[in-house]
Amino acid sequence: MTALDRAIADPPRVPGVGTRSPVDGLSRRSVGPVDVFAQSVSAVAPSAAATTIPVLVATVAGPGATWSLLAAMALSFLVGRTVNQFVRRVAGTGSLYTYVSLGLGPVAGVVAGAALLLGYGFIAMFSLTGSGYYLDYLLSRFVPTAGDSALVTSVVVVVMGAAVFAVIALGVRLSTRLTLLVESLSVAVIVVLIVALVARLHPVDASALALGPTAPAPFAVGTALAVTAFVGFESASVLGVEARRPFQAIPRAISWTVLVAGVLYVASAAAQQMGFAAMGGDLAASASPVNELANASGVQWIGWLLDLGIAASFAACAIASTTALVRVLFAMGREGVLPRAFGRASPRFRTPFVAGAVACALLTVLPVIGLAFGIPTWSLMEAELVVAALGYLTAYALTCFAAPAFLRRIGELTAGVAVVAVSTGVLLTAVLLTYLGVEAASPHWPSVALAVGSVAAVVTAFLVATRRRPWWRGASRAVYDVPVEADLLRASRPPAGTDHTTEA
Repeated sequence: MTALDRAIADPPRVPGVGTRSPVDGLSRRSVGPVDVFAQSVSAVAPSAAATTIPVLVATVAGPGATWSLLAAMALSFLVGRTVNQFVRRVAGTGSLYTYVSLGLGPVAGVVAGAALLLGYGFIAMFSLTGSGYYLDYLLSRFVPTAGDSALVTSVVVVVMGAAVFAVIALGVRLSTRLTLLVESLSVAVIVVLIVALVARLHPVDASALALGPTAPAPFAVGTALAVTAFVGFESASVLGVEARRPFQAIPRAISWTVLVAGVLYVASAAAQQMGFAAMGGDLAASASPVNELANASGVQWIGWLLDLGIAASFAACAIASTTALVRVLFAMGREGVLPRAFGRASPRFRTPFVAGAVACALLTVLPVIGLAFGIPTWSLMEAELVVAALGYLTAYALTCFAAPAFLRRIGELTAGVAVVAVSTGVLLTAVLLTYLGVEAASPHWPSVALAVGSVAAVVTAFLVATRRRPWWRGASRAVYDVPVEADLLRASRPPAGTDHTTEA
């Protein structure tokens, strides 16, 4: 046997490279770029957001709703560019939690992690509740007595919650491809509806889209609400371990998700505003604007398809958001921030089984409890959206401020990146504070109290738990994927040890 044969058969150890990744247990490098793109698109739920968000934005921004969506699109794109600074360098499952921890330290990371869990969790609950709401609405078309039934919505939430757990437990490829199929069909229905509505407007009155004299506060609040239409675009970053070529596929998925969703939202909002202007109606006063426009245009059948498509889109969003949620929980469990059980993966399906079971149980039970206490379905959805928006905006702002610190520490900071990141962080902070103040003074103040109180409680618990281990607060313990011997040498030798190095 030659020396080359011996080296191939028994490759030598590479200094600094272990045999197992700190996130070992997940299915490494198993999903392609389409699956990665599907994760971000489905988490955004563009078809559902395109029909529900414009009316919410119009209630505060008035005629400036379309412009608020444009501003939110630009802001989200800048956030995406900043997130991509991390994505191109770190492959992990913790998403923004991991990035903030690497840039600003463990305490700031826990703040971002708690906020991100609220974002993913409450968007998932919003989606489950929304799926029940629209299926109930569709049922009421054929069985009028079934309209606005909390029982129907609760049953749908329970069934969907069980289905979400089954899908995410069986593997990430199944969840991403199923959600992409559902979302593609739903978007197709939305596009057909937009084209049908615009084709029936004679003449098209573009003056309905004029910004007009809009006060800064309503426009800022409208922009904050519009940002909620984009939240989740970064969720592809939780597939850093499972994606093939993550440093290439994930940044592209993030950027293209914002652009594609933004074009759909602006087109949908513009069509709705022009449609109501042609009818002499008020978009902000409509309970179901797209259905009203479909009925007025004589295409009621599209309205039925739309209800089904929106319900399906919400279901896809619930799957994608829960997929992201359980991987953040998985990362926290591996780090010891949460119980170690959250960091366990199913040896058969290679998914975070324990985190998925706990998350899906909570995401299903909490909306059902709210409905059982008599909270109207739409009011419950609004409350869930407020909590999610506050969580996402907080995590996004911290990520923007963490990027320059992280890049400076590794010697790769440039002036352009620093200016974009800090400027975006400042804008996000202004939007967050404006949104926080307005919602705190509205009937949604319990949602604000819940969001702020939850983050404060998690951070306090972390500080108390680490009071005897202060070094945990000074150095990041973020876990992320690292090269192993099998990656570098194509080695087939069985693992000889764990070698879990998690210090950043």
